[in-house]
Amino acid sequence: MSSYLPNGAYRPYQPYHDPTPWAAGLTVAGMVAVLTAVAVYSFGDALAQVHPLLAVVVNLIAAIGVAPTAWRWRNALVTRWIIAGGGVGVLLGWVALVIGGLAS
Repeated sequence: MSSYLPNGAYRPYQPYHDPTPWAAGLTVAGMVAVLTAVAVYSFGDALAQVHPLLAVVVNLIAAIGVAPTAWRWRNALVTRWIIAGGGVGVLLGWVALVIGGLAS
């Protein structure tokens, strides 16, 4: 398909894409990252009090179980921000658990 501009100039077809909502998306991703990091840290810390190996195993099993679904949803328009925030939150939670474990 092609189109002509009002002045008669020719313009090749260019599909229309909505602009990426960076402000709203990064806000959602940041909020999800904070909530996920707090949840991962709290749950991991509680499991580590029972047995440290239990915390590592449960966190790895949960991450491996969620990964295929997150990978399929990574390009969905709204869900990609939630997936990005969740991924960052899990990594931040794990870093906090490692630092907390090394500090104790």
